[in-house]
This record gives sequence, structure tokens and C-alpha cells, in this order.
Amino acid sequence: MQGNSGSGKTTLLHIVCGLLKPLAGEVHINDTNIYKLDNGQADHFRGRNIGLIFQRPHLVKSLNVLENIMLAQSCAGLPIDKKRIGNVLSSLGMTGKMKSYPAQLSQGQLQRVTIARAVVNKPALIMADEPTSSLDDVHTRSVLALLINQAKENGATLIIATHDQRVKEKITNVYHVGI
Repeated sequence: MQGNSGSGKTTLLHIVCGLLKPLAGEVHINDTNIYKLDNGQADHFRGRNIGLIFQRPHLVKSLNVLENIMLAQSCAGLPIDKKRIGNVLSSLGMTGKMKSYPAQLSQGQLQRVTIARAVVNKPALIMADEPTSSLDDVHTRSVLALLINQAKENGATLIIATHDQRVKEKITNVYHVGI
């Protein structure tokens, strides 16, 4: 999904994943109306079914990379799967940073950890808001490959909101959002 700044891309993503409630209409994911869930149920549902990648990384500063990703599994009520975490981090070139804390990482590394956390639970829906904005060309390619592969492997829907032309070159269906 592409559009100018202020066109509503992020707002649309937030509505689809249940962070903002629309003025009208419903959002159904896996036969669940997410707006009929209470806050706790919605958080649990998101943890199991939606991988969220925000524009800015939202990591727990007092936890290292491994612990931040394990937290995503724990909050979703899933067993900790260190092998899965290792595979995802490896695909992003981040294996050597497992014990690093967010303050020790570059912006691009923080973004890749956020992406790893979003896909580790094999969600049905992966929603990415400017996932490549702080990445160089090499890491943009690896991030896009990971997102596309995770979507294919898990039968997930991938929605990316971006300005980045490098993303448009790799995605087959592009929708333009405008006001």
C-alpha cells in the first residue's frame, strides 16, 4: 500500500489490526470480529494472529534481543521456541546480536529485531508500516525476502505501507491510499 504522508496508510493499518476502532464497519480476521473482543482477548488474538511492524521499533529496553522476541511468544501464550527465534534472526543477519540490548543496536538493527518479533509466531496477517525506512539496500532485500517468505510459508497475508520504491519493485499488488 502506497500513499503520500498523511494519506491514512498508518491509520488504515491500525484499524485493520484493532489498535484503532473505525467509525463504521467491522474487521474480521480468521472468522473473528476483532472489535467484539475485550482488550485482553484482543491483545492475545493479535499476539497469535497478527505480526505488527511499526514505523519505529517498540522494544523493551531492559531486555536483550532474544528476550524481546521470547516475550512475543510468551504474551501470545505460545511455548518459547528458541530454534524458531534463531532461524528468524539468522535470516535477518542478527544471530550475533541475540544478547545485545536495544541501546546497543543501530536503527537498522532495531528494525530487523522488530521484524523478527513480528514474524516469530507465524501470524496469519503480517502488517508492516515502513519496515525498510531505516535500512540500506542489502538489508532491505533480506527484510523483504523474509516477509515474503514468511507470508508464503505460513499462508499469511502481508500488508506493507511504504514510500519506499525498493518495496514496490518486490510486491505484486500495490494499492494507493489518498485523501
